[in-house]
Amino acid sequence: MELGVAEVTLDRPERLNALTFEVYQELRETFRSLGRAPECRAIVLTGRGRGFCSGGDVEGIIAELFSLDAEGLLEFTRVTGALIQAVREVRRPVVAAVHGVAVGAGAVLAAACDLRVAGDTSRFGFIFPKVGLCGADMGAGYLLPRLVGLGNASELLFFGDVIPAQEALRMGLVNRVVPSEEVLPLAREWARRLARGPHFAHAMTKQMLESEHGMTLAQAIEAEAQAQALCMAHADFRAAYEANRAKQPPRFRGAERCDPPEAPPPPDPLGAAPAQDPLATLPPRREP
Repeated sequence: MELGVAEVTLDRPERLNALTFEVYQELRETFRSLGRAPECRAIVLTGRGRGFCSGGDVEGIIAELFSLDAEGLLEFTRVTGALIQAVREVRRPVVAAVHGVAVGAGAVLAAACDLRVAGDTSRFGFIFPKVGLCGADMGAGYLLPRLVGLGNASELLFFGDVIPAQEALRMGLVNRVVPSEEVLPLAREWARRLARGPHFAHAMTKQMLESEHGMTLAQAIEAEAQAQALCMAHADFRAAYEANRAKQPPRFRGAERCDPPEAPPPPDPLGAAPAQDPLATLPPRREP
C-alpha cells in the first residue's frame, strides 16, 4: 500500500502467473480485505514477469479436475467465479496493467477490472472453447457484452481466438494501448489520480455501474437520483464547491492518505550543528 493505492501482483512468473486453487482463494480474500481497508482508495492489478496471467495452471489445476466428481467440479467453478465477484464488488476502482498474455481466466480477470491499460505486445483470449469448455466462464458472458457489445462478445466466446492489443482496443476490451514499458507507470498514475479523488462518489459510481445492468431506464434513473442525493449530502460535495469558489483544487475526505511523506530538511552545507535552544547553552546558574 502506497499513497492510497494497493498494488496486487500475480507472482508466478515462471508459469506466466498461471492460477492455482490456492491463488484463486488468496486473490479473492485479498480483494475482500482491501474493500474493508480505509487506507485503500484504488487498486492496481498486474503480473510479474513476461505475462499478466495465462489462466488456470495446466499442471496445478486442469489435470486434477479429471479426478473430481460433478459436485467437486461445481465447487471449483464456483471458487473461480467468486474471485471475479470479489473484484466487481470491491468498492474501489481497479486498474489492470496488462502485458504479455491474458488468456482464459486471466482474460476474465482483466475484464473484471474497471479500467485496463494494455501493452502494445499484449494478447487476449477467452480460450475456453479451444479446450472443449463453454466460452462463458467465471462471468465472461456477463462482463464481455457490456464491454465490447454482444456481437464481439459472441465472436470472442465462440471462437476463443487470441487477439492482439490493437484489436482489443478496437473492440473496447481495453482503454489504452501503450508501449510495454509504460503499462505499469500509466496504471499507477491512473490509480493515484483516482485515489486522490472523491472516494465516496467513486464507490457509488462503481455500485451504479454494477447494479444498473438489470434495471429498466426508469429504475436506473431512480437509483441514480438516490445515489446522487447521498453524494450531495456528503462532505466531499461541499469541499469541491468551496474549493471551486476559492479557485483551488478540491481536497476530498481521506485524500491525506495519498500525500507523499514530508522530506526531512536538507543538511546544512557548512556542516553546522542543528540550532538549539539558546537557553540550553548557558552555563548553570550558581546559587549564592
